[in-house]
Amino acid sequence: MNPYNLSAADLDALREFGNIGAGHAATAFSTLLGGVVRMSVTDARLCRFAEVVDVVGGSDTLVVAVYIRIEGEIAGNMFVVLSTDSAERLVDELIPGREHGDPYGEMEYSALGEIGNILSGAYVAAISDLCGFRMAQSIPAVAIDMASALLDIGLMYGSGEDNQVLLISTRLTHGGREIQAYFFLLPDFQSASKLFDTLRGKMPSG
Repeated sequence: MNPYNLSAADLDALREFGNIGAGHAATAFSTLLGGVVRMSVTDARLCRFAEVVDVVGGSDTLVVAVYIRIEGEIAGNMFVVLSTDSAERLVDELIPGREHGDPYGEMEYSALGEIGNILSGAYVAAISDLCGFRMAQSIPAVAIDMASALLDIGLMYGSGEDNQVLLISTRLTHGGREIQAYFFLLPDFQSASKLFDTLRGKMPSG
């Protein structure tokens, strides 16, 4: 199901968008974590919102999700999703002296919010770079829950199960460790058409 009629060239535009966002995120994480951080895009495509839970490991998988609302010339909802193991490793890096496996408190949730803020901000910057749209993002909200709860949250924000979601999967490498992160953009319907039409126009012809 592809209501936006994306061609192979359009999907190339999505991958380019993903690569630009990953570049912004790598720069921000290099500053935050210290040392070289590499990020690569492992997948960039549209999927049905109902498929989100399968992408992140299944409905019973415990995940860390950061929700951010985007407003402006492009509006919609963003989710940054990490496995609990990936989130734990990043939190350990961000909080000096923290022991792996320590219970989550205010500092841990704040660190997770910052991680989500960086990733979402990187992709907002990528949209701005490619399309010139002006956007603002809300304060991040962090939840640790089963992946199936993501579907409930998305539906609550008006995203039907058959609505299309832009998925960007990224792999972050730092200090010999790899961390997988998923970025989901659920654009409002009018914003989706505007975004994809503009991305299409930015791709070289032929």
